[in-house]
Amino acid sequence: MTNEYQIRVVPEVAAQEDRLKAYLAEEQGFDVRTIYGVRILKRSIDARQRQIYVNLKVRVYINEQPHDDEYQHTDYPNVEGKPQVIVVGAGPGGLFAALRLIELGYRPIVLERGKDVHERKKDLANITKTQKVDPESNYCFGEGGAGAYSDGKLYTRSKKRGNTDKILNVFCQHGASTAILSDAHPHIGTDRLSKVIEAMRNTIINSGGEVHFQTKMTQLILEGDGVVGCVADKEYRGPVILATGHSARDVYRYLSKAKIEVEAKGIAVGVRLEHPSQLIDQIQYHNKQGRGKYLPAAEYAMVTQVEGRGVYSFCMCPGGFVIPAATDKEQIVVNGMSPASRGTAWSNSGMVVEVRQEDIEGEDVLKVMRFQEELERMCWQQGNMRQTAPAQRMADFVNGKLSYDLPKSSYAPGLISSPLHFWLPKMISKRLQEGFKTFGRNAHGFLTNEAVLIAVETRTSSPVRIVRDRETLQHIRIQGLFPCGEGAGYAGGIVSAGVDGERCAEMAAVYLEKR
Repeated sequence: MTNEYQIRVVPEVAAQEDRLKAYLAEEQGFDVRTIYGVRILKRSIDARQRQIYVNLKVRVYINEQPHDDEYQHTDYPNVEGKPQVIVVGAGPGGLFAALRLIELGYRPIVLERGKDVHERKKDLANITKTQKVDPESNYCFGEGGAGAYSDGKLYTRSKKRGNTDKILNVFCQHGASTAILSDAHPHIGTDRLSKVIEAMRNTIINSGGEVHFQTKMTQLILEGDGVVGCVADKEYRGPVILATGHSARDVYRYLSKAKIEVEAKGIAVGVRLEHPSQLIDQIQYHNKQGRGKYLPAAEYAMVTQVEGRGVYSFCMCPGGFVIPAATDKEQIVVNGMSPASRGTAWSNSGMVVEVRQEDIEGEDVLKVMRFQEELERMCWQQGNMRQTAPAQRMADFVNGKLSYDLPKSSYAPGLISSPLHFWLPKMISKRLQEGFKTFGRNAHGFLTNEAVLIAVETRTSSPVRIVRDRETLQHIRIQGLFPCGEGAGYAGGIVSAGVDGERCAEMAAVYLEKR
């Protein structure tokens, strides 16, 4: 027989199967020898008090071997010769759209401007070696999109309709650890995610779909009131799912010039804040010894309001790295990532301020994007016109002082001391300063000169929304065009982009059925 229980145990019990079996046997009155297996269904850490607990939902197998699959398997039929749909972009939105199309019996043709996940690695390494960015192959462009080499966190606050569990199960089917199905904040890890993405690509190809790399869409093919394909290295015919990611500024410029309706959208802007990971462990786990043997690297989530705008942590990477995420010359952009082990000496997060479109002058639909570009260019100038990032110790920033030296950092291209408090826009710097004071009061030791601010974090979300119909997900004026995922302004992370990709695939299938 199988039974499910909600339990609350100390970390060393949660981490060791024998200890967990013994605890369950004692609590439930079982003979421990009759427990053949324990499967963890949900796991979260409660660190609100000095004694840390782990909350678990477990399935216990009594006198029988575990027999159910650890994840739900999806069947992908062969779709050779079936009607085709063009998917522009091989990030999470595009990949999940392609896989869902196959489920529904349609043939996806995936066009990706960048390289495959393995070839991307060489270009990423060259950013540090040469201080130059390949505009088509970088931390944002290439197979897997921005998420492939910028962390692989699968936690979403999205309230959009869609089956997030399905997304996690598909990841497991393609090689991700089944721990992502139980963890409250699931994380694959950048070092493992590339293999998962490659397996997803192989599923698309083995099912009769196509994936083309270094194939950049340059325009849509418009006939009458609809899109019938797009142009890249050649013409590709079919409805178009446009999943180009939040950094494809050339796409936004093209759409605006072609009079395809887009609108300005608010973003969040700030810095990457990097602490020693041991310090964050000490603060979050209320222990001078840090996390100990059985707890993971500690996370945090902070939010406050300053002068009518949100100030909050974003994309927290415990035991991770800060990375150079620019997509063109004369830009500095920073982001964060973590390996699966989350074992580095540093923990970082974006610390950002809400920027609404009304905070930026003008009526231009691309004005928020241009604000991003100007800030990234200013950062590049402050970084000596290289990828060395301007940085300032945290307490110095709050107190308006230049840092005369900087702590060791995970940011490989290097840091240069800079008065961020002086040259960042006042609507950003002043709110960050006040926000940090609040966070320091709430978490003793958080506001410290052991931490360093690295500029500038601008790519939190798309600065543009491609307007689409709520029900059909097609562009509001143009049939056969399905704006998708983060780049279209309808998602915020790997999971929500995957959900949106599946929904766009379903609507593309409905569109084809009606034709």
